[in-house]
Amino acid sequence: MSSYREDRRADRAAERAQDREDRRLELDARLDAERLRAEEKRKDADAKRRQEQADRKAKLAEKQAKKAAAAAKRAKLVRWLKANPATLFVGFVMVASIVPAVLSQIGALTGASVAAPMAGLLAAMLEGGAWAITFMGKQAEDSGREPRKYRIGTWAVATVAAAVNFWHGWEQYSEHRWVALVLGASSLFAIYIWDLKTHGSHGKTKAEKQAEKDRARHVAARRKHHPQIVEAAVKLQSALPYGALDDEAAFAAAWRIHTGAEPGLSAELYATATNAVLSLGSAFELADNVREELLETGFKAARLNPFPELTQSPEAQAGIGSNTPEKSPEVPRQTAPRGRSEAELKELLPDALAVAAELVAEGRQISASALAKRLQIRREDAVVLRDLVVEQRRLHVA
Repeated sequence: MSSYREDRRADRAAERAQDREDRRLELDARLDAERLRAEEKRKDADAKRRQEQADRKAKLAEKQAKKAAAAAKRAKLVRWLKANPATLFVGFVMVASIVPAVLSQIGALTGASVAAPMAGLLAAMLEGGAWAITFMGKQAEDSGREPRKYRIGTWAVATVAAAVNFWHGWEQYSEHRWVALVLGASSLFAIYIWDLKTHGSHGKTKAEKQAEKDRARHVAARRKHHPQIVEAAVKLQSALPYGALDDEAAFAAAWRIHTGAEPGLSAELYATATNAVLSLGSAFELADNVREELLETGFKAARLNPFPELTQSPEAQAGIGSNTPEKSPEVPRQTAPRGRSEAELKELLPDALAVAAELVAEGRQISASALAKRLQIRREDAVVLRDLVVEQRRLHVA
């Protein structure tokens, strides 16, 4: 009996132990599930946070890129305005001249009982025709063709338009006739301003004009003092293909043919110099040895030569040695020009930052070659300037 009770107690104890173990296992499973859920939530939260950070960085980068592009455009516009103030004001004056001219022509035509649409078309034909011919002439000039006929056509059409405006102003403003002159000039002034802009700055400088005058005087003096040699030079040029021999080379060749010496030298010049020395009491003493006489004569002639850098060596003139003139001593090479100073590079830094912003907006790398090309500076200076730009941009980002 006691054995049965003990077995029952043992069974119940085992059942309780099993229940406890089952509950423990269930609790552990529940805790593991909660840990897994918490870990998944944490991972989801981290992923969401990283995505939000990435989105914020992308938006910030896009915003900075837009700002850089806008700054680059502004800097480019400012640089253009600084470099082309005349173009800006020329455009303003042209608009201020063309608009009143067109309105005056429309008023003149409508005043002559022409329908408003037709008056507008005819006015556009006059002013627009003048500018169409003007731009065709500019295109022809840029391509290397003669623009004279286009310029004549431009001024002819503009003169007709000016006559219409003048006639309209003369009748419309009878109490103030001077207004007719202003209206007539409005069709011509814009053309005149454009002509000055496109051709006025292409003329020759004072130095070029003076050089042309000096060259013309030089050619005239050459023709006066050396007519035979000039004629021979012209014959040489005509005998060779066109452009094979320029004027100076042809004259030098003709001089050598006629005198046997370099340009500017001749036997007569040597004789004149020798006679000048003889008139002072100096004379050559002739000896029995003819070779010694030639040698002494050659050295004296070399000393008397007014153009020593163009003549032969004394030994060659005396009949000995080589006929090849001695080589002039080599001129030491000059050292390369030094680059810009640190202060000059710092002055260029704002322009370099603007160019760097343009390069970033264009999706290009900030390189020394790009800075050198756009700022028109030496590559060595551009390398130093690039490092300064990169440092400034890093400080700005930080």
